Amino acid sequence: MHSSIVVLGGGPGGYAAAFLAADQGMHVTIVDSDSGLGGTCLLRGCIPSKALLHVAKVIDESRELTEHWGVYFDAPRIDIDKVRERKESVIQTLSGGLGQLAKRRDVKVVRARGSFADSNTLTLQGDDPSIPDTGQISFDHCILATGSTPFVPQEFKLDSDRVMDSTGALALADIPERMLVIGGGYIGLEMATVYANLGSKVDVVELASGLLPLADRDLVKPLARKLENTLNEVILETKVGSLAVVDDQIQVTFEGPAKFGVEDYDRVLVAIGRRPNSVDLGLENTKVAINEKGFVQCDKSQRTADPAIFAIGDVAGEPMLAHKASHEAKVAVEVLAGHDVVFDHRAIPAVVFTDPEIAWAGLTETEAKANDIKVEVTRYPWAASGRAQAIGATDGLTKLLIDPDTDRVLGCGIVGVGAGELIAEAVLAIEMGCEARDITEAIHPHPTLSETVMNAGELFFGSAVEMYKPKRS
Repeated sequence: MHSSIVVLGGGPGGYAAAFLAADQGMHVTIVDSDSGLGGTCLLRGCIPSKALLHVAKVIDESRELTEHWGVYFDAPRIDIDKVRERKESVIQTLSGGLGQLAKRRDVKVVRARGSFADSNTLTLQGDDPSIPDTGQISFDHCILATGSTPFVPQEFKLDSDRVMDSTGALALADIPERMLVIGGGYIGLEMATVYANLGSKVDVVELASGLLPLADRDLVKPLARKLENTLNEVILETKVGSLAVVDDQIQVTFEGPAKFGVEDYDRVLVAIGRRPNSVDLGLENTKVAINEKGFVQCDKSQRTADPAIFAIGDVAGEPMLAHKASHEAKVAVEVLAGHDVVFDHRAIPAVVFTDPEIAWAGLTETEAKANDIKVEVTRYPWAASGRAQAIGATDGLTKLLIDPDTDRVLGCGIVGVGAGELIAEAVLAIEMGCEARDITEAIHPHPTLSETVMNAGELFFGSAVEMYKPKRS
């Protein structure tokens, strides 16, 4: 069995690469061990978590209406089976759609686990009848898109389903009375938000001095204030020393100034990061090089050290984001089609889908300080926004990082309702090399939260109507 292009992995990068290559007239085969296309993002990550976060948001908004508007609802009655069924329906609909798109493009999908026998051959393992008798598929080029998996330290791996990674948490087996989330990153906080709004008493423990350690502190502050009410306890600067199964609970040992001692939980979610899927792939039988963090090394055209193999997505390096993977897929396919292109973007947006949402793109204030980059930072508080006042979202903030010499927009950060949607304007501005004036002169609809991006630019010039700031000299 031979295919001109084999894509190893069926996630957002993998199926994007396969479909784009097929559109270029190439003969393409996807090798993936999952039952459907979509990878971690669709099957057990981005999409199911956002479906559950939607449910959590509706529950939370009903409480806010009662507290602030005098609109009263009965306490929610959670049918966990129905919630789970709806989440699975979303996954099946989208994955099924990808399967149909593969058929329409004549992309062959082989349900198997693939490993490299050499630089032009994959050995296939599985029970898919389409696997050839030889158990192998040869190719001219392979696009490696195997993604990543949750990292769980060995000492936390207990013989109990009460200790979960993100995949286990999304399975939504039940609504535990008490739950601990180890890790205050975006995955931990998103799942903590879901379970807390469904009715669990949730604690979050984080080793660093603040939540979302890699995010801008201005953006984290409103979220931290909200989580003080949503969660039972946020425990910072504290390590989890050990986990143990005691009867039907997980005994957790805390070691830190914020909490020291032992507590019992019904479930524990370990959300301390992800690692690239680069082991047990037979890469030692190729010329592909792997760095000390386990990422496959490749250049800006997604080429690895092996001329026959390209790498995209999580396995090819950080940031581990689905939209980064799909754009790298475009680059790899265009290179295979004979074009001289590279992955060269000024802004890869990042979004944390908590409540409120956090989003940023381009240069951050932390990076600017660390690299001694001269910037002027403007912060527009949503308390000055009519729309934010109307919907009770006054804790929000939009900030721009602007080059004071050229007025070019270098970065943007937003915290508040729909931040993940609002950041797209800033991404476009940064990619196009826009000046702050380009944003302020673009008429934004009123009253909307999108105005806050324009307003942040107006602050730079001292011309914001709803706030006073002396004009620049």
